[in-house]
Amino acid sequence: MRRISLALGILCVAMTQANAELIINGATTSTTTPVTEPTVISNSSFSPNNNFQSCLANLRSAAIASGVSASAYDRYTQNLTPDYSVIDKLNYQPEFSTPIWDYMTGLVDQERVQKGQQKITQHRDVLNRVQAAYGVPVETVVAVWGVESNFGDISGKYPLLQSLGTLSCEGRRQSYFRGEFFAAMRILQRGDLTEDQLKGSWAGAFGHTQFMPSTYEELAVDFDGDGRRDLVSSTPDALASTANFLKKRGWQTGMPWGFEVKVPQGMSVAGESRRNKKSLGYWSNQGITRVDGTPLIQGNLSESSSAGLMLPAGANGPAFLVFRNFDAIYSYNAAESYALAIAHLSDRLQGKGEFVTPWPTDDAGTSRAERREIQQYLLQKGYDIGEADGLVGDKTRQAIRQEQSKLGLNPTGRAGQKILRTLRNQQAGQIMQ
Repeated sequence: MRRISLALGILCVAMTQANAELIINGATTSTTTPVTEPTVISNSSFSPNNNFQSCLANLRSAAIASGVSASAYDRYTQNLTPDYSVIDKLNYQPEFSTPIWDYMTGLVDQERVQKGQQKITQHRDVLNRVQAAYGVPVETVVAVWGVESNFGDISGKYPLLQSLGTLSCEGRRQSYFRGEFFAAMRILQRGDLTEDQLKGSWAGAFGHTQFMPSTYEELAVDFDGDGRRDLVSSTPDALASTANFLKKRGWQTGMPWGFEVKVPQGMSVAGESRRNKKSLGYWSNQGITRVDGTPLIQGNLSESSSAGLMLPAGANGPAFLVFRNFDAIYSYNAAESYALAIAHLSDRLQGKGEFVTPWPTDDAGTSRAERREIQQYLLQKGYDIGEADGLVGDKTRQAIRQEQSKLGLNPTGRAGQKILRTLRNQQAGQIMQ
């Protein structure tokens, strides 16, 4: 929840929630559209400006004023050392532009849908109670869980006191990170979590659904009744806290996040956006229907229901009318592409299908399974890209560029369908020889 990757454009955008970043395919990514996958600046580019221990000493009075006891501050900072690698991550520079169809395909694939459905079955009782308590559908809560940490599998390994302490003393946005640094200490001071448990992303997001410490303080709940708000080891606490977040950010029970629509040919969409909401009556009068041709006004919706027209890939791609619930998801990590991924995954978990309108590209995105397949082919060709994990980072992109150049293709470095088909055909040809 990286009240995030998303990130900077990345970081500044994501600071609205707990996720100060969004980790997609193993890289921190901007969560604007199109998404950018940044390349980290080398460690040699950064030189510490301050003495770390002196900085911590100077922060002591502010920490105490924020509610951290003097003894707790001294205990948590006594042996604290900086991790300057987080400054490199703070200074990511965009290097690879990810189209929204790559972003969506990587986040919402059959693998994640199936795993999400398994999690719903596994945690059905808890999820039903969460939905009853907060009014947020089971599938939406699980969709956030899946995108934020792959259902708890990838929640981060950075000790939060170390990373937040470093960011409080070096680099940009020190004031913001100091607030999170102090909040992390208050969490430990209350005994909700241990220092060993408080590990997460480089920017401070932690737990199953990646809350920043300040968001934890505001919105985390003890749903399992053990007297502790534990978003690391307690799945019930994490899922309920996520639902509580969405409720507090304006989730309207019984209403949709939105749906795909069909826009009449020739209709001007200039100036339309998620923010520029108009009544469904207005949109109906413009000739807009649901993508299957049925009327907009169904279920709990009325002519006065307010929605914005969103076209994340432009007029030639899928179009959506989005409601207040989409905005609630958006507040979790301030990027429309992120919110659309959560919303679409929640629909898929309910058994709904893919978007009807194709993305405007002749080289569609690949699922994580297909990206692992691409990587396996590259490994067989001798490229040093690490393991075939479906996480497309710099080494994989560079290997793809080299293969594309050899084949006379545009060396984009994208792990798209074209390079996948080419590698498959090469493999098949070798087998036939």
